[in-house]
Amino acid sequence: MSRARADEEEYWHSSKFRAFTFDDEDDELSQLKESKRAVNSLRDIVDDDDDDDDLERVSWSGEPVGSISWSIKETASSSSSSLEGRDSSLQKGSSSYAAFPKQVSSYSLSSLFKGRNKLPSFQSFSDALSDMGVKNYAPELRRPKAEYKDYSSDWSPKDTVRRMQRGKVCSLERFRSLQDKLVLLDEAVAGHDGNVITAVLIFLKRTLRREILFRELEVRQVALCHLINFLKETGEQKLLLDLLRFLDRTEEVALSQYREHLNIQDVEKRREFLKGCIGLPFSAEDTSHIQDHYTLLERQIIIEAHDRHLEAAGQSEIFRKYPRKASILNMPLVTTLFYSCFYHYTEAEGTFSSPTNLKKTFKIPDKQYVLTALAARAKLRAWDDVDALFTTKNWLGYTKKKAPIGFHRVVEILQRNNAPVQVLQEYVRLVEDVETRLNLATKYKCHDVVIETYRDLKDRIQLTAYKCKVERGSAEEEKINSILNNVQIRWKN
Repeated sequence: MSRARADEEEYWHSSKFRAFTFDDEDDELSQLKESKRAVNSLRDIVDDDDDDDDLERVSWSGEPVGSISWSIKETASSSSSSLEGRDSSLQKGSSSYAAFPKQVSSYSLSSLFKGRNKLPSFQSFSDALSDMGVKNYAPELRRPKAEYKDYSSDWSPKDTVRRMQRGKVCSLERFRSLQDKLVLLDEAVAGHDGNVITAVLIFLKRTLRREILFRELEVRQVALCHLINFLKETGEQKLLLDLLRFLDRTEEVALSQYREHLNIQDVEKRREFLKGCIGLPFSAEDTSHIQDHYTLLERQIIIEAHDRHLEAAGQSEIFRKYPRKASILNMPLVTTLFYSCFYHYTEAEGTFSSPTNLKKTFKIPDKQYVLTALAARAKLRAWDDVDALFTTKNWLGYTKKKAPIGFHRVVEILQRNNAPVQVLQEYVRLVEDVETRLNLATKYKCHDVVIETYRDLKDRIQLTAYKCKVERGSAEEEKINSILNNVQIRWKN
């Protein structure tokens, strides 16, 4: 025992920091105080929020509890449990740590401040907490009581909202009365932070009866909109419908019920569900859309069954040449029209899969129909069908080409589908605006159109300049020379 005491005395007198005695000089006392200030200063590095650091704790490894290195070791195993324990102990007004019997420590103050362990087998602070009866604990460096602020009971609703905006952990359980909860909600709305508003609404949803929550939100439209959007995103359909019924929003109730069809995978069950939605209290316009949706799905089921049989039997040339890449079920109307124009373009209007039948049934505008049919037939390189799509007859029997979408768009669609130059030139000539026609003809190398346009404009300079862009000895060069040598043309320049 005396030997151990001698070793300890030798260690203290050989250490950089010696044990305090009244004989120490002033400079040694100042060094000890400086070391303590160094430990306490680590709190500023870890967290700049004074309200969070009620206690400054030091682990036996010399690292302040809450420092970055300590957090890496301790967070995964004990962060949640330690936080709950801290909250509960502070609410009771008790100290953060229980009193433990003093034991003889083999660790020096120098080791504590320098962050070194004297023995390699020493356990961490979290290990010490799990074995309370036999382990030593670091001293508790408490802040002045004047600066101490209760963790969960002293914050006003405004302070709570401010901390939540800064991303700090806050317990809302202390707000128990209805008045306190409503004040908290009003402060959250006044803070204009959607995340905080949603967090408070979740707390109110959990702690208030539905009729009370709905009644209070009815006069708080901002919070009401947040809750409705939250319920839509989280899929809490029953609570959402109850809220909308309380607010007497019948159309929104109907739309929310209609939206449920997205969760139905079986096509027959979805069709029956849509049939039941037709009688819901929609507006007149929405009722028409629901009816069209039901009719379209019914058509798709019939077309899909028929085409699947033809494709499997190999009885149709177009299905052999262009196998289907996907099912048509649950596709949009425009996709269904494209599919019909691709595979069933020549069918009679009386069949469900006929493009003209779809156009008439769903009142598809001419522009949409022409765009879709043009894209489908151009993809098949059916240029005769493209020509017939734009050819019209007047009452005298004369034919002309007319496009409700503009011939410049026709040219762009044909070019994307690699139409021959002869086909492109025919439609480039039909572009009315001269500048647009020249740009398209030059871009897609429709030389005849460029030459004829400069001739009609009587622009000798531009025609001569364009001669350099065609191949020497080609038919286009001969055509330019013939026009330039024509003495009957009265050139403008």
